[in-house]
Amino acid sequence: MATSSIFANFNITDKKTAEAFVAALDASAHDPKRKPVAPVDPPLTDHAAIRAFLAKRKQDK
Repeated sequence: MATSSIFANFNITDKKTAEAFVAALDASAHDPKRKPVAPVDPPLTDHAAIRAFLAKRKQDK
């Protein structure tokens, strides 16, 4: 999704469209949270682990 789309302005002028918009917002609030399809490795924070990772990356080239 483009970031510029969150800054879009729109006007709702009729009751039917306003009710549909509110219903869509309400439905999206009740949707289950997105679950990742693949496990995510935690970021490296240990200095030694970062050095080892970068050294391994340099050797692969």
